[in-house]
Amino acid sequence: MRPVPEYDAKSWLLKALRETSHAMESLLWTIEDDELDRRPEEGEWSAMDLAVHMAEMEQRYVGWLERIVRLDEPKIDAFDADSIDVSERGGPASPFDVMDEFAVLRRQAVYLLWSLDDVDWERCGIHPYLGPLTLMRVAREMNEHDLAHLWQLRRLCDRLETASV
Repeated sequence: MRPVPEYDAKSWLLKALRETSHAMESLLWTIEDDELDRRPEEGEWSAMDLAVHMAEMEQRYVGWLERIVRLDEPKIDAFDADSIDVSERGGPASPFDVMDEFAVLRRQAVYLLWSLDDVDWERCGIHPYLGPLTLMRVAREMNEHDLAHLWQLRRLCDRLETASV
């Protein structure tokens, strides 16, 4: 009988964070080009909107991580993910270009977290509403955010596939 490996939250989080951009991009490839900007219902996001949102959020998360690693208990900016207006973003015209941006930022975040020791993972930044946030808590928040939007993109893919049949 093989022994059960010990659960390591950091390793699990790093693996999950590393896999997100690949999972999202593989879902985007299932959507027809003319459907990438389609919003299934009023007020819902298209695949392009989701890709832009993920890249914009990753910029903010990387900023938090870098400040917490470099400074002692820095103040970190609050941001409202829902207030990011994806329609005002200029730049790449395809969600694949945007996902490339996201992937570069995500690799930066994962490499930074991977380079830290156990003590560093407990470093804190001070959020104006949430109080002290450890790097572990930020990484968990990033993962929860990823899971929510992966689920949203999977649902969107299912809806677009059903609509085209």
